[in-house]
Amino acid sequence: GYYDPALAAEVAEAAEGLGLSSALWTVPFQPDVVAVDPALEQRMAAADCTVFFARLGDQIRFRPGRGAERQIISYALDRAQIASAFGRVPYRVMSRLKHLVDAVVFGADEVHVTCPLGTDFRGHAPTAPGASGEVTRKRFPLSIFTPVPAGGFSGRVVQAGFLTGTGSRYYEPYSCALEDPLAVNFKGNRLTGFDGSPRDVAAAEAHYGFVGGKFGIDASFVHSWHAGIHPGCRYDRPAAANFERWSGGAFGNPRLLHFHTCGDYPPGEISLNVLDPTVRLDGVAVWEDGRLYPERIPGGARLLEECDALRGAFAAPEAEVGTGADGRLTARV
Repeated sequence: GYYDPALAAEVAEAAEGLGLSSALWTVPFQPDVVAVDPALEQRMAAADCTVFFARLGDQIRFRPGRGAERQIISYALDRAQIASAFGRVPYRVMSRLKHLVDAVVFGADEVHVTCPLGTDFRGHAPTAPGASGEVTRKRFPLSIFTPVPAGGFSGRVVQAGFLTGTGSRYYEPYSCALEDPLAVNFKGNRLTGFDGSPRDVAAAEAHYGFVGGKFGIDASFVHSWHAGIHPGCRYDRPAAANFERWSGGAFGNPRLLHFHTCGDYPPGEISLNVLDPTVRLDGVAVWEDGRLYPERIPGGARLLEECDALRGAFAAPEAEVGTGADGRLTARV
């Protein structure tokens, strides 16, 4: 239920139509991938390109591997997404946008993030993007900038609805429901506590304790964060209908800002998700109420002028990101 079951076969058929030789390989789902099947590794090493329409790609996205630079993870989960602006804006254009955003985020003296629910954290990124938060495989569509290490930031991230996983490993329960907004306080790489209803605070503490204990990891570690940069990213199912699918399919929309926590490695095991962030870079609201404005960064206006598909996507950004009837993220379907 994660990927459209017809998607891989249709992409393979389209590849054949372009004169490419293709083959499909079905892999079983594993909640915790320890190693890739050696037979599959050999096939991927021999191929000119591998495209993942399987959870395996996302689960190994931070690991090195033979031919990793020729492997692509599809974040278009169905045919509608790949046929929409999400799939049609050229990859090279999105790559240029990502590098423009990287330059201003990592070049800012101060980054200040807020949201309507009360998220408020600030700090600064390293002077240049590092490799610790970047994936080893290509992502298509490209929908986030380089994750920012959390060490230079402090404040609070206010959660509505739930805490959920990152797509790295799968466990049960994968999500923790919240009745009311919960403030997650952090300083640098450390969670420092929760503020909210007694029930939600207890639930969050128990969930972090459970996940940290299950994998023997530092549950209080805050690794990094990023926001979506692709206005064509649309997720039109309630998040609670399938948290695993939502957490891997919606985060590329600029309405969502995403933290990696619970583990001193990317992406950690529990994500924090901020709806409709405003991200000010040295006072300039590059994201404002969940909308990204490329024209507010150097080179952004020119990029919009050069690409009709990109300009059209930003003129009419997708608003559906899996929220409930009340417009918030919720654990209720």
